[in-house]
Amino acid sequence: MKLTYLIGFAALATSTALAQTPTIYPDVKAAPTDIKAALTKASKEHKRVILDFGGNWCGDCKILDSYFHKAPNADLLKSHFLLVHVNIDKFDKNVDIAKKYDVPLNLGVPALAVLDEKGKVVFSQKHGEFESMRKLDAASVTKFLDQWKPK
Repeated sequence: MKLTYLIGFAALATSTALAQTPTIYPDVKAAPTDIKAALTKASKEHKRVILDFGGNWCGDCKILDSYFHKAPNADLLKSHFLLVHVNIDKFDKNVDIAKKYDVPLNLGVPALAVLDEKGKVVFSQKHGEFESMRKLDAASVTKFLDQWKPK
């Protein structure tokens, strides 16, 4: 009886935890359309586009996303950028997009590229700068956003 109760409680706790895990990266098929829409909007609003390559399984990607939504990063992001999450699944999807924007996925995720309002790459992560977000703080994201916001 006690064992059945414990197993049921563990299952409920696990399903509750999974339900609370945010889905950051959309379906892998969404990337081309999302990027195109962001570039169209960026051109009208004179903003830059951040491409965030990663997956919903990635703990460091979740940390980066949480830092994007904390002050002052949330305001910097809203004022100067459009953020596009590019789902790479298990490093086997949207690889062509990463290559197009010169992002080496073999160095880990999250991996970022910054595009100007016309779609030209102004920064692409070449050294796995954010792949260990758990070792960085929100201030590192602030520094990044300040460095790459439009002049």
